[in-house]
Amino acid sequence: MGRKKAVVWEDQSLLLLDQRKLPGEVVQVRCTTPEDVARCIKEMVVRGAPAIGIAAAYGLVLAAREGVQRVKDAALLLRQTRPTAVNLFWAIDRMLAATAGCQGEDLYQHLLAEAHGLAQADIQTNQRIGAHGATLVPKGAGILTHCNAGALATVDYGTALGVVRAAHSAGKDITVYACETRPFLQGARLTTWELVEDGIPVTLITDNMAGYLMQKGQVSLVIVGADRIAANGDVANKIGTYGLAVLAQAHGIPFYVAAPTSTIDLTLAGGEEIPIEERPAEEVTHFLGQKVAPRGVAVWNPAFDVTPHHLITGIITEVGVLREPYHKSIKELFAHDRA
Repeated sequence: MGRKKAVVWEDQSLLLLDQRKLPGEVVQVRCTTPEDVARCIKEMVVRGAPAIGIAAAYGLVLAAREGVQRVKDAALLLRQTRPTAVNLFWAIDRMLAATAGCQGEDLYQHLLAEAHGLAQADIQTNQRIGAHGATLVPKGAGILTHCNAGALATVDYGTALGVVRAAHSAGKDITVYACETRPFLQGARLTTWELVEDGIPVTLITDNMAGYLMQKGQVSLVIVGADRIAANGDVANKIGTYGLAVLAQAHGIPFYVAAPTSTIDLTLAGGEEIPIEERPAEEVTHFLGQKVAPRGVAVWNPAFDVTPHHLITGIITEVGVLREPYHKSIKELFAHDRA
């Protein structure tokens, strides 16, 4: 794709596209230490479950020249950055497993090759998600999406927007409706930017317009990403996703989640066990640096919510579309992988 990627390895350092500044400025932040990477993940320079996982993997590469213990210490630091997206922990575990029997320059080269492999696999995974998801999109569809699950949230192509891109490439004459996604405005700033850049028709709406848009018959299906999926199919995604799922059910509209299998966490039985990150109050009390709420007001700012599995029509993965009962289809998926 023509635009700068969210995560790029260059000259023995990690370049992260600063998504806080988009769409006004296209600026990359250079990371030369795992501490730099941890700060960028925590401060939302890079965001999106797959993207922060790959960023963390390269963060461990930056630690590798100082030995295995430095890698382990860096892994602990990176784990503490954001608690909800399981891809972060999945990527760190993959990298730590790759340290076995390595030291010195071999450790660095081995971890670099592992990180490159994870990055390339992410792109291929997203393309397969897109291909499977495009079969679910009718011609002339209006697709509602929330937050940003596109190229900016991954290494490239995207999960939910991967489906959009594949459907558009197939000539399905789609229109995308992007919720603005308060309070960080990932939909308004990032999703619309990606789609405008790609020439895919997109209309921006505020979050509280979604129900009326459905009532008017403009939405054929909803497609969102995911930060963690429990073993029973409950899905944690950007705050506001649950409300859209309820609205979709009320209007008889299919509600799909697009995510790689690495987002599925078999250690958690249900969504009530998923840790939900709470973000700073200033994200709600301020808008573009301007205070919009009275001083001293109490603020609750969860970054994610959990959509129960019974509201989800299908989970689009790189190996196909999972359906209810999810506890069974997910179990069978991983049993097949182990076999």
